[in-house]
Amino acid sequence: MTLSYNWLSEYLPEQIEPEKLSKILTAIGLEVESMDAFEEVKGGLQGLVIGEVLECEKHPDADKLSLTKVNIGSGDLLQIVCGAPNVAVGQKVVVATIGTTIYPTNGEPLTMKKAKIRGSESYGMICAEDEIGMSDNHAGILVLPNDAIVGTTATDYFKPYNDTVFEIGLTPNRMDAMSHLGVAKDVCAYLSHHTKKDTHVKSPFKNNFKVDHQGLQMDVLVENTDACPRYAGVSIQGVTIAESPKWLQQKLKAIGVRPINNIVDITNYILHETGQPLHAFDADIIEAKKVIIKNVTEGTPFISLDEKERKVSENDLMICDGNGTPMCIGGVFGGLTSGVKPSTKNIFLESAWFNPASIRKSSLHHGLRTDAATRFEKGVDISNTVNVLKRAAMLIKEIAGGEIASDITDVYSNPKEKTEIALKYHYLKKLSGKNYHGDTVKDILSSLGFEIIKEGMDELWVKVPFSKPDVTIPADLVEEIMRIDGLDNVEIPQFITIAPSVETLAHQAAYQEKVSNYLVGLGFNEIFTNSITNSAYFDDTTLQSTVKMMNNLSAELDVLRPSMLQTGLQTIAHNINRKNTDVKFYEFGKTYSTTEVGKYAEANHLCLYITGNKIADSWNTKVSKMDIYFAKGVVQQILNIVGLRDCTITIENHIILLKKGNDIVAEVKEVEK
Repeated sequence: MTLSYNWLSEYLPEQIEPEKLSKILTAIGLEVESMDAFEEVKGGLQGLVIGEVLECEKHPDADKLSLTKVNIGSGDLLQIVCGAPNVAVGQKVVVATIGTTIYPTNGEPLTMKKAKIRGSESYGMICAEDEIGMSDNHAGILVLPNDAIVGTTATDYFKPYNDTVFEIGLTPNRMDAMSHLGVAKDVCAYLSHHTKKDTHVKSPFKNNFKVDHQGLQMDVLVENTDACPRYAGVSIQGVTIAESPKWLQQKLKAIGVRPINNIVDITNYILHETGQPLHAFDADIIEAKKVIIKNVTEGTPFISLDEKERKVSENDLMICDGNGTPMCIGGVFGGLTSGVKPSTKNIFLESAWFNPASIRKSSLHHGLRTDAATRFEKGVDISNTVNVLKRAAMLIKEIAGGEIASDITDVYSNPKEKTEIALKYHYLKKLSGKNYHGDTVKDILSSLGFEIIKEGMDELWVKVPFSKPDVTIPADLVEEIMRIDGLDNVEIPQFITIAPSVETLAHQAAYQEKVSNYLVGLGFNEIFTNSITNSAYFDDTTLQSTVKMMNNLSAELDVLRPSMLQTGLQTIAHNINRKNTDVKFYEFGKTYSTTEVGKYAEANHLCLYITGNKIADSWNTKVSKMDIYFAKGVVQQILNIVGLRDCTITIENHIILLKKGNDIVAEVKEVEK
C-alpha cells in the first residue's frame, strides 16, 4: 500500500514530520517498509537558473551551431554554444551552469563542465524540456514567457512537486486502511489517545451536492441482490474530457498511478482517498437509459478495456444496459465500448457495494487483479456508498464542467445491521497482558468509530462501524485497542511460565544431518525445488492419483509433485544451459498423492542428482565421468550411515535396485539428456 505524505497530511489537523508520522504508522500496525522522496522532476531542477539571451550569432566554424551570450543575473555574461534551431535574442531560457547536474528524461545524468566546441568555449547549456526531465519534447530549447525574471532559480520558477512516499506492509484484514482517509482516521485516534486531546480528521465530504436538472435520469434494476446489496448512481451531463489539473496529476503520480483524463483520474483519486471504487460509463452508450445488474449466460462474449474478448462465467456479476448487453464486469473491470472516451459528453457515475466472495471469484477467473477488485473482495464501507458518489460528482462538475442531470439513485433494499460485540475487561487483560482503564477503552473505540451501546462492571458492548468488516469477535476489539495504544507499549512481564517442548522425531533430524554432512563432503550441493509443478510432465495414469491445485499460481504450476525427479531435472537443465555441466545435487523433499477427495498422502524422499565429470581434467589426473557405479557407492554409504545393513544393492539394466528381502525400496536411474 502506497501513501503520499502530502496527501495524507491534508486530512490531519496538525502537521507531523515524515519521520514521526512513520513511527506512528508502525506503532499502530501499519508498518512502514520504506520511506522515499518523490520528485516530479528528477533532481528537482536544482542548479538550473533562468537566463536571457542577449546575443546570438552563427558559430564561425559550424553551420548548425549558434554562439550566444546569456545573462543569468550574476553580472557576467555566459558564452554558451547552442545547437537548438529556435534560439534567438531576447528569449528567456533555462540555463545549466558549470557544475550543475541535469537529469534527462531519457539517458544518464550529466554534469556540466567547461567545454570547447569547434574552437569556441562554452560555459554551460541552454536546455530543452527533455534535457532537464520535464517532458519528452526535444523540438528546441525551452522558451519561457517574457515576464520570467532573470536570475530566478528554476526550482522557484517551476515549483516542481516533491513529496515523501510511504510503503506500508498492509495485512490482508486491514481494508479500512486501504485509503489515505482511512489511515488518517487511525492516526487521529492515536493522537487523541496519546495527547489526551479530541482529534478528528479534516473531512473531505461537504454538504454541497445539488441536482441541476433531471434531464438524464437512469433507471437501475438489481436482479442479484446477494452479489450486489447496494448500488447507487448519478448522471452528469455536458462534461469536457481533458487533462486533469496539475494538482490532481501530481497526487496520482506520487503514488504510482498514471494520469489518463480528468474523469478517470477523479475516480482513481476518490479510490485512493476513501477506499471506495467508482466507475464512469459513457451515458450515451447505455441503451434504453437503464442499468441492470445481473448474471448472464455462461460463455457470453465481453470485450474488456484491454481490448481482449473474454468469455463471461455464469458466476460473474455484470453491469448491463437496458438491452441486457454487458458493459462491465461489476467491481472488477470495465468494457471497451462503455467507458469514458475523448468524445464523451455525458456520463453515468456508479458507486456500489459488491459481495466480496463474488468479486474474488470473478477476479481470479479472469486473472484481473485490479485496484477495485482488491478493495471490493476485502469489503468496503457500505454506509459510505452515496457520500462518496456525491463527492465525486461535485469534483467532476468542478474539474470537467457539466451539470448534475439526475437525482441520486440508491438501490439498497435490505440495509445491513451493524455487528454487535461484547468485550469483557478480564479477556482484554488476558490477551493484551495489560490493565486498561474502562474510560481508556471507551475513548479508543469511540475514536475509531465504534458505537458504545451498553457497559457493565466488567463488560462493554459496541457496534462495529461498517468501515471495519474484519472486526467480528472480541479478539478483534483487543487488537484495535492495542494498536492505538501502540504495539510497542505492550508490557513485558518479569516472569514467563513455559512448558518445555519435547522433540519426538529427533532421530530423523539427526539421520538427515549425518547424511547431509556426508554428501557435502563428497562435493554435493543441497537444492530445494518447488513442490508445485507442471502436470504436463506426467502421464494420465500418474495424474489419476495426483493432487491438483484449485487456484493454481499459473498454467505451468497446477499440481503437487507426485515425483521429485522432474523438478530435479529442471534444476539440472538450468545449470547445463548455463555451462555448469559438472553437478552433484541432493534434495530432501516430499511427494504427494490422493485416492479420493479429502484423502491425501505425502511421502519423504532423499534424491540424488549427478551428471558430468566426477574429476576434472588436470596435469596429474585424467578426466573421470560420473557413472552409475559412483552412484551405487554413494547409496551404499548412506545405508551404512543410517544403519540399514540388511539391504542389498544390485545393478540391472543400468538401474540400481535397493532391496530389502525381495522388496524394492529404492532405485537409481540413468536419464538421457
